[in-house]
Amino acid sequence: MTSTDNAGNASKPAVKDPWELPDVSGLVVGVLGGTGDQGRGLAYRLARAGQKVIIGSRAAERARAAADELGLGIEGADNAECARRSDIVIVAVPWDGHAKTLESLREELSGKLVVDCVNPLGFDKQGAYALKPEEGSAAQQAAALLPDSRVTAAFHHLSAVLLQDASIEEIDTDVMVLGEVRADTDLVQALAGRIPGMRGVFAGRLRNAHQVESLVANLISVNRRYKAHAGLRVTDV
Repeated sequence: MTSTDNAGNASKPAVKDPWELPDVSGLVVGVLGGTGDQGRGLAYRLARAGQKVIIGSRAAERARAAADELGLGIEGADNAECARRSDIVIVAVPWDGHAKTLESLREELSGKLVVDCVNPLGFDKQGAYALKPEEGSAAQQAAALLPDSRVTAAFHHLSAVLLQDASIEEIDTDVMVLGEVRADTDLVQALAGRIPGMRGVFAGRLRNAHQVESLVANLISVNRRYKAHAGLRVTDV
């Protein structure tokens, strides 16, 4: 949309406010891997914020049991049903099952906004270290496996312990959001902002996802040294 000056000449389009984000409160969020610690934590926080949430698992019974434990109107289903019924689908499965899970759900995830929060990590006697997938990152692997989906990356640096702790009212952290299309990353930023204390911050395209995923290895080291549940804050924005 352009505007005109006093002389009637066309001026440059108005710059969009980066903090003007859409309303996502009516969207259904599915969490693949929702029976794991990270998935359960995200499902709980989003449902607590008023979002409609469906937990997905390979076994529908396991998903329903986890949903019943969490309450808040959360539903459980197998991964395929979870993907079909959701507007936004968060991928929170273990790294070793990432590719296989997404390959099996290509049809159900077609046209969906997919948010990958998987961190490819290895562990040895020296602690956690980052792995680099052939595609460059877990998010890029997801984009390669899901050509008909809108893939973004976010929610990597959250403590599952804090997410699941009902006594904690706010999660003090920023969420780095990556993706190719601004409308999609805006939706994910808005979803992150539904959780009290949390803020979604655009952090680049998917080609930059590897270092965001890898930073979790550093946070694990921080947490072990300081007995903490560290998050991240981006300054000056």
